[in-house]
Amino acid sequence: MAEADWTFFSDGLDTASVLRGVTSGETPPPGGGSFVFGMNSVVTSAGAVGLFAAQVNFAPMAKGMSISAAIKRGVSGGPTNFSPFIFCGAQNNVLGSSPGTKGYMLGLADADPHWITLVKGPLVTGTPGAQPPQSGVLAVGNETFLNNTWLQIRLDMIVNTNGDVILQMFRNDLTVVGASVLTPTWEPLPGAAQFVDDALGVNSGSAPFTSGYGGFGFATKDVTRRSYFDQLVVSRQL
Repeated sequence: MAEADWTFFSDGLDTASVLRGVTSGETPPPGGGSFVFGMNSVVTSAGAVGLFAAQVNFAPMAKGMSISAAIKRGVSGGPTNFSPFIFCGAQNNVLGSSPGTKGYMLGLADADPHWITLVKGPLVTGTPGAQPPQSGVLAVGNETFLNNTWLQIRLDMIVNTNGDVILQMFRNDLTVVGASVLTPTWEPLPGAAQFVDDALGVNSGSAPFTSGYGGFGFATKDVTRRSYFDQLVVSRQL
């Protein structure tokens, strides 16, 4: 997807707090092009920056959706206090701070080392370094990674006719010889392949999200925290 296909959420951190844009100053993932999209916090303000797919019939999407991206926590002023993520089912296009729009996030936990985590909650708080069921965490992968590691992940949000929402998580292992973000070999996320957000709201503690916005974001609460994104792909459930 091109830069013009994305729109920033309103009420997020502005450019005086988080610099953002495409850069050739960061090594892309295997198979990536000359540029990546990066974000870099320049103040200690807590909050987030988010972008959603803005094409016709995508903003919002009437049912489920799928989003994938290569993503990494970059070399920063410290190893924690930030998290990059992709998301599905965001309920509106306002990030806000109390508590702002909610959705399903698949991202890199705010921890050192970090892991891939599935979270249901306010996008403005990102993906915390917690274990289920704390802080809205629904499931976590069983692998850990060091900062400055590219990870290609995918979140599928499938809305069933009975109201259940099936969340499926995948990873393309970029350490395999010949791996490329352009031709991913999707495998279920080790330790956390699927979560059912049931229509009764039992498994997650609240009713599932059955439509909404999809995109990517970066949450921070410290200065000089950096994250990068590449090869973003979005599709919608028909």
